[in-house]
Amino acid sequence: MKKILFLLTASAAIISCSKVKDGEYLITGTAKGIENGKTIILQGLDPATRMSVALDTVKVENGKFEIKGKVTEPAFHTLIIQGANQPYPFILETGEINIEVDKDSIHKSKVSGTYNNDEYTKFNEELTKTQKNLIDFQKKNTQKMQQAQQAQDTATINSLMKQYMEIQTEVQANSKKKYLAYAESHPKSFISVLILQGMINDPSTDMKKAESLYNALDESVKNTTPGKEIKTRLGQAKMPAVGATAPPVGSAK
Repeated sequence: MKKILFLLTASAAIISCSKVKDGEYLITGTAKGIENGKTIILQGLDPATRMSVALDTVKVENGKFEIKGKVTEPAFHTLIIQGANQPYPFILETGEINIEVDKDSIHKSKVSGTYNNDEYTKFNEELTKTQKNLIDFQKKNTQKMQQAQQAQDTATINSLMKQYMEIQTEVQANSKKKYLAYAESHPKSFISVLILQGMINDPSTDMKKAESLYNALDESVKNTTPGKEIKTRLGQAKMPAVGATAPPVGSAK
């Protein structure tokens, strides 16, 4: 009995330590290289106009910042950091989100703390590995390409372009496989529903495969805005084309 009471007390203590309730978010950030007083803007999309809008603005204090608010569903948002050369994307969702901003190298910034942001970080790391060959080729041959262009050396230019296109085709094929494998193995991830959204916008996609993936998704991601859009698109794909001739009445025996 004492053990049960202890477990209940411990559970209650863990729950009480949470700084957010369901439907709320708390972004706690560290701002490496950003001076006190610099602004950080949380930016999202207006659901009606699909235009970018500023949702909140805070100032950096002692190398830290905090943004708190309410959210109805996961969605990609960005932080606009004063002095940085580009915004930082992350998934705004219920929970405590930790962001380490590196102003001088935004791509080195890190987000963690919630399921979808942890998945987003891991997914990006895997994609970076897939794209490594292409990045290495670019680093190795950029100067060589510039010299060939200056010398109007078409043979070298064509050779480098051919190699680049071959690597790019391989990278795209591997990336597509990783997208599909991820969506199949992560039915609760917001990343999966975004992958599926990209698939149905590709004319070459097998819609039966897309529908199978959609049906396997967790209800939590089916009920997001992109999840609902996918359901609509899949329904439209099943409808007969406008102007299609219906079979004559009584033709079937």
